Amino acid sequence: MSRSLQSCSWRTNLLLCLGLFLHCGEAKVHTEVQAGPLYRVVGTPLSISCNVSGFINPNAKQEFEFRVKKPANPMFEINIISTGDNDFGYAVYLDRVRTKEITLTHVSPTAVVFEIQSLQKNDEGEFECSVKNSENVYLGTYSAQTVVKVIDNSLSVSSPSSTSLSYDEGDALTLTCQASSNTVQHTHLSIAWYLRKDGEGDPRPIISLDRDFTLSPGPGFEGRYQAGLVRLDKIGEATYRLKMDKLEVSDQGQIYCQAREWIQDPDRSWYAITQADAAETTLIVRARVLPDTSSVAVRISAQPATLQEGQELSLSCNIDTEKLEERFFSVAWRKGGVELARIGPTGILSLGPEYSVRGKEGELRAARVGSKDYRLILQPVRTEDHGEYVCRAWPQDRGQDGAFTQGAAQDSSSQLVSISAAESGLSLEMQNSVTVNERDKLVLTCKVHGVNGQLSVTWQHKATSAAIFTNVISLSQEGVMETAGEFSRRRVRATRPATDTFTLELDEVTPSDAGVYQCAVSEWKTNSKTNSRSQTATVTVAPVESYVKVNLISRNSIVTVGDDVALMCRVKGPHVPITLTWSLQRDATNLDNILTLNYDGAVSWSAGVEQSYQLKVENTASEVRHHLLIHGASQREAGSYQCSASVFIENAYKRLPASNQLAVKVNKPVSKLDLSSAPALTSNIDTDIEIKCSVISKTTASSHYAVTWLLQQQAEKQIFISSDRDALLTFGPQVEPSHRQRISMKRTKGPSFELSIRQAQISDGGSYTCEVVEWLQDPRGDWYELSPVSRTTNVTVLEPENNLSIEKNELELNRSLSQDFTIPCHITSRSSNDSEFQVTWFWQEVAETKQLPIFIAYRDATLHDSSGMGDRLRFRHPLPNQFSLTVTKLDLGDSGLYFCEVEEWIPSLPHGWRKVAVEKSGNLTVYVNAEGDARAVTEPACNSGIYIAILVAFALCALVVIVVLLLKICRSNGAKKSEKSLWTEQVALNSKPGAED
Repeated sequence: MSRSLQSCSWRTNLLLCLGLFLHCGEAKVHTEVQAGPLYRVVGTPLSISCNVSGFINPNAKQEFEFRVKKPANPMFEINIISTGDNDFGYAVYLDRVRTKEITLTHVSPTAVVFEIQSLQKNDEGEFECSVKNSENVYLGTYSAQTVVKVIDNSLSVSSPSSTSLSYDEGDALTLTCQASSNTVQHTHLSIAWYLRKDGEGDPRPIISLDRDFTLSPGPGFEGRYQAGLVRLDKIGEATYRLKMDKLEVSDQGQIYCQAREWIQDPDRSWYAITQADAAETTLIVRARVLPDTSSVAVRISAQPATLQEGQELSLSCNIDTEKLEERFFSVAWRKGGVELARIGPTGILSLGPEYSVRGKEGELRAARVGSKDYRLILQPVRTEDHGEYVCRAWPQDRGQDGAFTQGAAQDSSSQLVSISAAESGLSLEMQNSVTVNERDKLVLTCKVHGVNGQLSVTWQHKATSAAIFTNVISLSQEGVMETAGEFSRRRVRATRPATDTFTLELDEVTPSDAGVYQCAVSEWKTNSKTNSRSQTATVTVAPVESYVKVNLISRNSIVTVGDDVALMCRVKGPHVPITLTWSLQRDATNLDNILTLNYDGAVSWSAGVEQSYQLKVENTASEVRHHLLIHGASQREAGSYQCSASVFIENAYKRLPASNQLAVKVNKPVSKLDLSSAPALTSNIDTDIEIKCSVISKTTASSHYAVTWLLQQQAEKQIFISSDRDALLTFGPQVEPSHRQRISMKRTKGPSFELSIRQAQISDGGSYTCEVVEWLQDPRGDWYELSPVSRTTNVTVLEPENNLSIEKNELELNRSLSQDFTIPCHITSRSSNDSEFQVTWFWQEVAETKQLPIFIAYRDATLHDSSGMGDRLRFRHPLPNQFSLTVTKLDLGDSGLYFCEVEEWIPSLPHGWRKVAVEKSGNLTVYVNAEGDARAVTEPACNSGIYIAILVAFALCALVVIVVLLLKICRSNGAKKSEKSLWTEQVALNSKPGAED
């Protein structure tokens, strides 16, 4: 900790000061809204203030907008109202805006007040006030948020009193009121009793108990409260009792109890969230006529009536009536409508509020000096005591219970008392107004001139001009100091550093110490006051938030992962003991504290962040700079930072307005990833395909890679196979399980990513895209990805070239009956060494086009005879590439064209065998002659004898045939019948084997 709090070197200080100087020239927009959460009650009004500062033109009118995020959907903002667009709100709020139930009003060009007249339960949420940017640059924060919680009304008030009560003048009244609340939040209750008189609009407060349990009488009831005739007592947890002794006729009207529930907002101000009134009680006070009231005579006299300041004034009141010894009276002295003192029927003295201090100091005394004489003494008198005085007497009727009932008042005539300034020339000099900062020491100096005797001083204070002075501290002529009231617990001193100077010193002032202070100096001779003078000074206490400002800046708030970030929180103003808290807001709702630096130097860190941050503090004459250093920033440290300070005052913390929010953005590094792959690849069907995608440039040596192979066929691109950064493989959903055994991917050194497809099919063709995502590890050990890089390879899968060829000789043969001939089918080349063949022999008549299969040799060695020749066909397969079919025992119907057709089949996984080529042989034309010694016309002639013999034999055969035909025609009555053909019986062929065969 000590190392982190060391001062910067002089070079660092110089650069930091230069950055601050440059930054101070920039206007920075700052939007502020009431701090939340604000708890409000259903049906009550809501008011949110919002203001903006920092625009270049501070007097330009700005346009504001309000939105809300509801708890049910915190990611969705609902427009409510705008100062510049009447149709800005969404439908759920637009009607309420148009009926003025929801308003947004400018209170200044840069401040607005948002109001909802009657809250609904669904109004709860996070309200955002945003200001439209009216300038060309963006610098600062243009929106602020506060949370509003809408709770149900849980305040209940009731009064068990009757609806109407009747009393005589002078009687005592007691009323009770029950008030309670079950609100979950911490709240305070205030209770007030009101009197509504007939013909008057507003009710009058009788007495109230505020939220801080302070009793205050209402206007017109102060004297009765001071005399103890009006009281408000709390009985138990929820009962409040009003007691009014000696009712007056003016008390007649409707009396009721009102309760208010108060909650303290985050800015420490109190807000009345709801109020409730109990049922009214009608009070009737009947006037009591006392006997001989008209015969009471009240006289006043002054001794002397003209005197100088510092002398003694005696005011005597004389009461004259019949049977005075049997009567009781209350007597009061009044000046200008203000009561100085009152003597009750039993002789008890009570002083008016404005004269209580003088009574405590012995300047005012009053007593009953005879059966009908009452005397008041003022000494020393002051110039402000000049005026007209009146005595007032009230007859008092004592009941059997000993209680007194007051009758109608009777006033004396007025007595003028003239008081002139004393010749001593005592005068005071005091500064009219003083401003002091909260927590500082208040020092007031009172200069005295024209002193002729010993002096005493009393320092007095009142919070407002309407209040009365109360004693703070006094210093007697002997030098004895005495504190009074609440100031007895404070560090307060009254001194006389010089003969003509009195001082008041009050340490660690608070805003409640503001107001008017009075220096009252009295001159003494032989233990008697001869003169008194007073002088006042108005004291303003500047709250600590007005002179201690917190501002957050940074010179490098946009960085790359791994870079350092330096934030500086400047606490400007006098050095005061503060506790500073650094916080980070990563999203719209959560605000996490990073660390807290206590005013005594202790640091408390949030869990798990100490290794990410370093703290340093630097003191200057005008400010304290708190540096928060982020070493090796990661995404965890990204977000909006804020520093907030609390001042330690009188053993408690006072929170100052938080600094502006400063966004720290941690960018990913620019990717250097580059790939290489073949742009196109062509392969034959049933061969293996390998597509290679290689990394030729990478961002870091420790990068990990996630690889996805995408296949695009026609317009659709889908995931083919993928591998995450840990090399876990996943197939795309469109890849059928039966095909997955043919597909694999591997990583090799480089790195390279190879996609393998075994036994390629036509359907495997398409555009293969290698998409690589580079993953890096930040300083906190978290992985993050960079933008993907891809390369595409177009793959074409082709059928293999047809390399099948067979002999295609064109031959003619002449054969005789009963001879035979062979139809060869020789394969001269093939497409594959794994090829298998199906051979089919066809026949057609010479003059016809119809081709008929006569024999099939399947590739699995199965034979099929479709000619019906039976054992006249001889199939031979002497060599792998040689096939032949021999026709024996020729018949005349065997003449025609013969050829063979070869189908080449190769293995094709996973579907078995696939036909890749079909070829025909040449035609073999066979002529079958009736004579059995025919030879093929392509054979060369031997000699003329042979030809002659052949011609003779042919002629003889033809003659025999003609004779036989004639005989048959005759026998069949002219019906001609042909010879039996080779194709007399047609046999259906088996279908060719398919791929599954």
